[in-house]
Amino acid sequence: MSYLVLARKWRPRTFDELVGQDHVRRALTNALDSGRIHHAFLFTGTRGVGKTTIARIFAKSLNCEKGVSSTPCGQCPACVDIDAGRFVDLLEVDAASRTKVDDTRELLDNVQYSPARGRYKVYLIDEVHMLSTHSFNALLKTLEEPPPHVKFLLATTDPQKLPVTVLSRCLQFHLRRLPLPLIYDRLAQISTAEKVEFEPAALRAIARGAEGSMRDALSLLDQVLAFGGGRAMEAEVRTLLGTLDRKHVQGILTALAGKDGAALMQQAAHLDERAPDYHQALGELSGAIQRMALLQALPDLPPGDDEDEDKLLAGLAAKFTAEDLQLLYQIAINSRRDLDYAPDARAGFEMALLRMLAFRPQGLPPAAAAGGGGAGQARATVAARPASAPKRPATAASPPPAGSDWDALVAALGLQGTAKHFAANCVMLERKGGLVRLRLDPAGDSFRRPQIESRLAEALSQHYGETIRLEITQAEAPGEIFTPARRDAIVAEDRQRAAEQSIDSDPAVRAMREVFGATVRPGSVKPLG
Repeated sequence: MSYLVLARKWRPRTFDELVGQDHVRRALTNALDSGRIHHAFLFTGTRGVGKTTIARIFAKSLNCEKGVSSTPCGQCPACVDIDAGRFVDLLEVDAASRTKVDDTRELLDNVQYSPARGRYKVYLIDEVHMLSTHSFNALLKTLEEPPPHVKFLLATTDPQKLPVTVLSRCLQFHLRRLPLPLIYDRLAQISTAEKVEFEPAALRAIARGAEGSMRDALSLLDQVLAFGGGRAMEAEVRTLLGTLDRKHVQGILTALAGKDGAALMQQAAHLDERAPDYHQALGELSGAIQRMALLQALPDLPPGDDEDEDKLLAGLAAKFTAEDLQLLYQIAINSRRDLDYAPDARAGFEMALLRMLAFRPQGLPPAAAAGGGGAGQARATVAARPASAPKRPATAASPPPAGSDWDALVAALGLQGTAKHFAANCVMLERKGGLVRLRLDPAGDSFRRPQIESRLAEALSQHYGETIRLEITQAEAPGEIFTPARRDAIVAEDRQRAAEQSIDSDPAVRAMREVFGATVRPGSVKPLG
């Protein structure tokens, strides 16, 4: 006996066996049980989600010898013949091969005749969008008012190509892409029934590669079993699909976190040995980065499909800032688009990794000068010597000498983004062993979040070589304490003032004012450097 592929062997035979399309199943079963059966149905959706399968089950429900119901017996001659594809009153038509109007007229010539065996004559027209305009016109009248013994079941992956006149004559049901957990559960069920040795990670990779199509998932499983000698193992699945192995994703992200270019290129070389699909490899990498960003932003998020992988990604996410992950994700998805323009796929992939390594998000300083001219506006610049940092004002709330090195310490920690701004709006009051007491300026309260405090504590722990615990109090009023951010603001103001004074005293500028009545546009003067 010839081998029957899994997609055909495990095709659902009843509505109860159908998975993932509950909205369609409910509507059809209620229609069958109540007797409110329309004469024309249109099933739309992507490949392999059950359009033809539902149509066949519906035809079996109409012609079961035990009566019209949503639960055909599956044992009577009519049910057996429909499952076998030899029922004379079920006419399955592939519209892709019968596009001509003569084919459609030939098909409709027999509509008027009663069924030979069954209760209804069912026309199942697959890929109906492939019919020509003339074929649709020939079908319209019959589709609107068929004989009582005729039912039309239309299926298509591209409903936008159907004329509105056809859509208005049918009950339309859109079949959704199947979610990954549902496909995985079905693959596990079938693999167990087929006595196939498998790894859960392998089935998850197959389910992910199917992209919402159950038929594609079963076809991939067939392919994997042929490749793996009757087994479904993760390494073999990833080799066959050309996807990134978990260890490669971990290696690339670890190298990026450590800013280790040599390790990063070594990972790319190891990956190239497996001859991957680099488009898919970048997709896998962007998916991992997206999951890391999600786990970082929502630590209490319920575990996903693979709990072990989530733990791995959560550990990697702790090595990046939120801004880093956003930038890495953007680079990954943009690089997929640019890959076709690269000298070769590997070169494009390596350049994507090098961009991830080279670029870092740069936050604006807290006291960034506002304004600036628009397009075409002349900008007068002057080389102004940076003003020296003003002396710390003597206030009752001034920090003790223990915090005098806080400016240098913040610079040495290498913080980025929000964490850097938060630290710059603090002063260190004292350090006692593993306890560091900080005071926060109210201007920096918007940067204060638990994950930011944890990031600062981790950076201090690495700097001091011991575990650091933070104790943070907030000053009562803005400007009460002299923070690095306030110092930078004062320095920026002094440099701006010096630049404006230099422009005002410039002989050329003074002459232009006297002769032409010129003025210096506010906000156009910027210090150099």
